[in-house]
Amino acid sequence: MVDVKKKYDPREVMLEVHGLRVTFKSTGKEAVRGIDFFMKNGQRVGLVGESGSGKTVTAMAISGLIERYNVDIEGEILFNGKNLRSCSREEMRRIQGRGIGVVFQEPMTSLNPLMKIGPQIEETLILHTKKNKEERRALVLEAMEKVGLPEPEITYDKYPHQLSGGQRQRAMIASAFVVVPQLLICDEPTTALDVRVQAQILKLLRSLSEEYGVGILLISHDLRVIRQLCDRVDVMYKGEIVEAGLTEKVFNDPQHEYTKQLISAIPSREKVRSAEENEDRDEA
Repeated sequence: MVDVKKKYDPREVMLEVHGLRVTFKSTGKEAVRGIDFFMKNGQRVGLVGESGSGKTVTAMAISGLIERYNVDIEGEILFNGKNLRSCSREEMRRIQGRGIGVVFQEPMTSLNPLMKIGPQIEETLILHTKKNKEERRALVLEAMEKVGLPEPEITYDKYPHQLSGGQRQRAMIASAFVVVPQLLICDEPTTALDVRVQAQILKLLRSLSEEYGVGILLISHDLRVIRQLCDRVDVMYKGEIVEAGLTEKVFNDPQHEYTKQLISAIPSREKVRSAEENEDRDEA
């Protein structure tokens, strides 16, 4: 297990996780086994590991969405110094969306198929602001334009099935980003997309983070994706963080055998180069 205590200045930190343990009551399985990690303001951190490593459960615990499951949780999750585990449901709702936004893996399971895209993005503003209808519409159109959705005025009135996979993911990012959260948690946001569209979405997330100073916690099983976006990486294996550090340092000098295996599974440079050359040819 990696110990990150006393390796950062608390004044610079947005998110701190100390001794987080998550156990599913139904099976007794300990999905997360006492992990510690941190994120500085505006930092892009990758949490990488294979399916079942505990990375998504960790993200759900941070966002407060783990409460829908029958779990036992131990440890601290501090967001701007406030322990999220001690927050009331009402306090957590205020933090969700406004302070912490979430982008899920498959937008078709997150977007309401019977509701138009614009009003779905607008729901975040209804929950977290006091803007009137005209102001909300203007902000939604602005967010849609920022994330690269084509013809926002027209797309506003489209249904999810009328958009491509990349466009649906952009709509999810717009929904999470319309209030400009301090932290954006992205759980496998490119897994269901082809390599070219993956590159476009990662480029979009980087530009939004750099322009607005939003921190990004990127959950992925793919170190190649982490390398394209993140400043630092935490590697999870069987519920523990087994390696952590600056992304390039971990890539160039991996210490743990599991990290070495992940790096060896990265596609060849030729495949990556081909995807990068094609990333701007078509809109997602």
